[in-house]
Amino acid sequence: MNKPTIYQLAVAGVQKLIPYKAGKPIEELERELGLTQIIKLASNENPLGPSPKAVTAMQAALADLALYPDGSGFHLKQALAAKYGLDASQITLGNGSNEILELVARAFLTPELAVVFSQHAFAVYPLVTQAVGATAIVVPARDYGHDLAAMAAAVTAQTRLVFIANPNNPTGTLLAQAELEAFIAALPETVICVLDEAYFEFVQQAGGGDSIAWLQKYPNLLITRTFSKAYGLAGLRVGYSLSSPELADILNRVRQPFNNNSLALAAAEAALADSEHLHNTITNNSEGMQQLTEGFKVLGLAWIPSAGNFVSVDIGREGLPVYDALLHKGVIVRPVANYEMPNFLRISIGTAAENAVFLQALADVLR
Repeated sequence: MNKPTIYQLAVAGVQKLIPYKAGKPIEELERELGLTQIIKLASNENPLGPSPKAVTAMQAALADLALYPDGSGFHLKQALAAKYGLDASQITLGNGSNEILELVARAFLTPELAVVFSQHAFAVYPLVTQAVGATAIVVPARDYGHDLAAMAAAVTAQTRLVFIANPNNPTGTLLAQAELEAFIAALPETVICVLDEAYFEFVQQAGGGDSIAWLQKYPNLLITRTFSKAYGLAGLRVGYSLSSPELADILNRVRQPFNNNSLALAAAEAALADSEHLHNTITNNSEGMQQLTEGFKVLGLAWIPSAGNFVSVDIGREGLPVYDALLHKGVIVRPVANYEMPNFLRISIGTAAENAVFLQALADVLR
């Protein structure tokens, strides 16, 4: 009898998982090609960096690194509750909003249950679904965004979760508030709607609304947000969810203690209070989006209108060779063939100078 391999010992869902592939780090490209001038527009990071107030808060927190952090995240929860007009009992903190997505899957899914999400939606949704052995129902997209009518029709008695990214990553599409609320209102009470709003702060410039008020009406609604994007704290991994106290209580039962470190908690609280830095970030994003899309026009390229801090552009040919050629010019962007978009590249909005370098490199490659 043959001995089982290590892979065969893993649970069924994990055996076939393909790990999430993050954007290429600058240091990796430096090692591979020996380049010294590199810009990264691949991971939707904030090109302005973190708030100076967040940096100061981290420096002050260094003295207590020998102590465990506050496992409840009391001060950050209080700050978030005050900002959104909620009770702290409605907030769950995560090691990035990705951890919240995993907590939801662990808390509510079994192999007998199903999850509904859209084609071209965030890659973590199928990962957390498969990891717990649940069934993923992928609904074809409409104009690269969520087809809510088709998603509603896909909900069955076995459905326990619905994931919706608004704006969606990597396409940047934004759902109308009235249409989205009608979808949530029509869901069975046994189905939890996870509304992933990682790019919420950028939606305001696109005329989007705020979903916070919906929490009073729909106890099966969970909103996830993050400090990684607009607040420039991607390296610290701080995310959170807003929900009913009951839903938050369930998540906190599976959340690991001390999942947010002391520096992250201090930085996030300070960043939340720095409205000037957030304003500068949103202004840079708006101007950068215009700079990139005007550049695409000059190059004769189409793109998907985006409400995030990134834009997916149709290269008109296979994207991976163009991505590789840009790497050799010291420009890191994101190929999205794994999202069934082989001819697209997703470009994060950088500074004006970084955007200009990218556009020139793209023009050179496409020639």
